Amino acid sequence: MAAQPELSRTPEGIVSSLLQHFNSMDVDVMCGFYEPDAILVSASGEPQRGIPAIRGELLKYYAVQLPMVIIARHVFVADTIASLILDWNIVGKTPSGEDFHLVATSNDIARRGADGYWRYIIDNPFGTQVRQLA
Repeated sequence: MAAQPELSRTPEGIVSSLLQHFNSMDVDVMCGFYEPDAILVSASGEPQRGIPAIRGELLKYYAVQLPMVIIARHVFVADTIASLILDWNIVGKTPSGEDFHLVATSNDIARRGADGYWRYIIDNPFGTQVRQLA
């Protein structure tokens, strides 16, 4: 049995914790990385608020069963809030053998909770992408 991913107690550990949670390939484990009232912005730019809605969005990522790779561009911290700009990708072959290539730069916000652990409050995976109105 794999070790349960841990939340970070330092801003410097947020990205490592994110990768551990995401790459667990367990949506329930990943949901523990978010505060209960957090927002995950969908690829279409629609905010999904709360764990049930976030869970639904995460299942789309997990459908391809590929790990995420992250390069932290910036992590800025002011007291209990951290702003993260992360270059990330999910690239490889899906279980059905199809090539998959998803690359983006996120603009995320984490907060240190009363328990001392950092969790996401805003996950904007395509944060730097310009979205066109329909």
